[in-house]
Amino acid sequence: MKLSIDEKHYERAERLLVWNTLKDVLNGKVIPNWIGESECFWYQRDINTDSKQFIVVDPVRRIKKEAFDHEKLAKALSHSIGKCFTSYDLPFDSFSYLNNEQSIQFSIEETSWLCNLHQYECKMLETNKKVLPHESCSPDGDWTVFTKDHNLYLRNLNTKEVETLTNDGEPYYDYGSQPESSTSAIFERLYQQQPPPVALWSPNSKKIVSHRLDQRKVRTLHLLQYAPQNQTGEPEAHAYRYPLVGDKYVPLIEFFIFDIEKGSAIQVDFDPIISGMVSPLTEYSQTAFWTEDSNSFYFLNFSRDYRVVQFILVDSETGKARILLEEKSDSFIFTDLYNLGFGGVNIRWINKSNDFIWHSERDGWSHLYLYDGNTGQLKNRITSGEWGVRQIISVDEEKEWLYFTAGGRESNRDPYLQHLYRVRFDGTELMLLTPEDAEHEVFISPNNTYFVDTYSRVDLPPQTVLRKTDGSFVCNLEKANVERLMEKGYSIPQRFKVKAADGVTDLYGILIQPANLIKNKKYPVLDSFYGGPQLTHTPKKFTWGGEFIEGPVDFTGGAQAFAQLGFAVLIMDGRGTPYRSKSFHDYSNGNLERAAGLEDHVAALKQLTQRFPFLNKNSVGIYGESGGGYGAARAILSYPETYKVAVAGCGNHDQRYYLAFWGERFQGMYDPELYKEQDNTLLVSRLKGKLLLVTGDMDDNVHPSLTIRMVHALTKANKDFDLMILPNRHHGIGADVYYIRRRWDYFVQHLLKVEPPKEYSIKDPMYPG
Repeated sequence: MKLSIDEKHYERAERLLVWNTLKDVLNGKVIPNWIGESECFWYQRDINTDSKQFIVVDPVRRIKKEAFDHEKLAKALSHSIGKCFTSYDLPFDSFSYLNNEQSIQFSIEETSWLCNLHQYECKMLETNKKVLPHESCSPDGDWTVFTKDHNLYLRNLNTKEVETLTNDGEPYYDYGSQPESSTSAIFERLYQQQPPPVALWSPNSKKIVSHRLDQRKVRTLHLLQYAPQNQTGEPEAHAYRYPLVGDKYVPLIEFFIFDIEKGSAIQVDFDPIISGMVSPLTEYSQTAFWTEDSNSFYFLNFSRDYRVVQFILVDSETGKARILLEEKSDSFIFTDLYNLGFGGVNIRWINKSNDFIWHSERDGWSHLYLYDGNTGQLKNRITSGEWGVRQIISVDEEKEWLYFTAGGRESNRDPYLQHLYRVRFDGTELMLLTPEDAEHEVFISPNNTYFVDTYSRVDLPPQTVLRKTDGSFVCNLEKANVERLMEKGYSIPQRFKVKAADGVTDLYGILIQPANLIKNKKYPVLDSFYGGPQLTHTPKKFTWGGEFIEGPVDFTGGAQAFAQLGFAVLIMDGRGTPYRSKSFHDYSNGNLERAAGLEDHVAALKQLTQRFPFLNKNSVGIYGESGGGYGAARAILSYPETYKVAVAGCGNHDQRYYLAFWGERFQGMYDPELYKEQDNTLLVSRLKGKLLLVTGDMDDNVHPSLTIRMVHALTKANKDFDLMILPNRHHGIGADVYYIRRRWDYFVQHLLKVEPPKEYSIKDPMYPG
């Protein structure tokens, strides 16, 4: 084969990997830091890739200026530390105003500093209140709680005294821990990471809610580490508790309330609840919360199959629990994942009236309802219509305004785009606050008077403005500079709308064109795929730099890099994914074999290859990890006439051998017939194209055995395929530079039909040396 892809192509592709574009957009992310309870805030502004300044905004007086004299502070700090700093390379990214904004406090590494803004004198602060990484700190900053030897301990940051909160913890029946099925147990063990306990401090810092987690009878799985970093080099076995679909035992939680002043512990008077994949006390995935007055906390109790949910209110003095609401559904309930897209719930307690806001899809759409917190009776609907609430942003109890984002209400727009709205608690005066046809990320001031709005689309660079919460415009703050990103060859995605396989339903996606597109030339197409029903895959905001989850994660699957290698990349969400109607999402209910609308991708490819002449319909590949690994393998097996090459990373190829909370929620409680069709090993005889299976040998989320089962089935069927096992890698292989390079190679060789450059090495962002 003729060599037409060389190292220069790979170099250009590498430049567009997410960790190499982090600094390529200036002022694309403006995050306000509100000053106290006021409407004033400061934010960090990019001057260039290596320089920044701090800006303070006073909306009432219409003032926008530097937060302090950067030059004077740089000189003062240089003098105090003995190291030279210039005005816009100050060695901190955050600060706090003190003394009526006459001073600022900031940290450099682990040292706190105070600078007077009149004399500009900097002095190091002596503090004994050092919170350790494995501790959870109280809101008032006086206490921390941590775990040790299966028990909870309290530490006074003023006196350094340590008190025992529990003393009867034991292995797999312990306090403040995550279930080992949280997909990070082995990773934390290997790297000796001790996370803070799962514990919620009351707003007044006087009480803690935590739990005792019972995993004693949960199934034990093992991982074999083939290349451990030990002295002998012998393989090591690692055991962890992990429930599979249909198992009798799953992790159970017993809530406890600890009173710091009384030194007492009360077990909540409620039967143990199922923990789910993570504890309900997990930050950003919370399904348990304190009320603002610290008198109560509330939590959700889901049935094992997620067809029933209860709202439980607990008296923090007595531990008595009441079921205020119970909701049932014929298909999976999905209220708990709408908040932030990672977890949590759109439920709020209103202290002033003792009411609560409830989120439900009971009428077929995601909406909000107001309930009486004393009786549990419905008072009124708050929102309604054929559109969906996405996230509660703020609740103004005094003025009875609810601020939330939603999609699909504005006509002739992508229904996934989030706009900010406000509405009265009684459901009246619904008002759109962000008119631009774009994805809106908003931050509302603590007094609910102003909000900062950064809006963008995949084809529209970010702009940030300041508005009042009545929707009136105040001022522009920043407009992103994307010149450096574009100079690297970034391809602006093209948005599209197509019909699903049913010929009726509208679907929305993006197409990233190949770099340096040549007229009348055909290019191979890659489908960057995710087959899980719990999230959407298609980016809606302007995307660069990825997200950080234990390292850089690119939710586009490296699409921009592939464009540099001569591929067009498709990203789309089919039927069976969230944020549309309940019926749209229920396409996945009991049908995980559909891989969140895989047949819709096939239908979309037919339409797109007709719409865009440069797409080669006879040269299509697909790739993904986890649910995307399942979907990529299923695609090449189910639709060999469409997909010619597939790279399937760490796929959960048979839900029977994956986490109970996944399969039982979306597929249903175990039944042999219900689970039969979703097994990818049943389809291996259909393989015609090129398939690369990949897994990490330390994947404690999707066990490597699921990939090995595919290997076994393929070999029995006498099928040719490729296999790559990554030693010491867990589930997040998407950021593994060797995997990325070999994935490039695989598609270059088998779709482009040319030889890739030999042994090209991508610099590892985690280990750049």
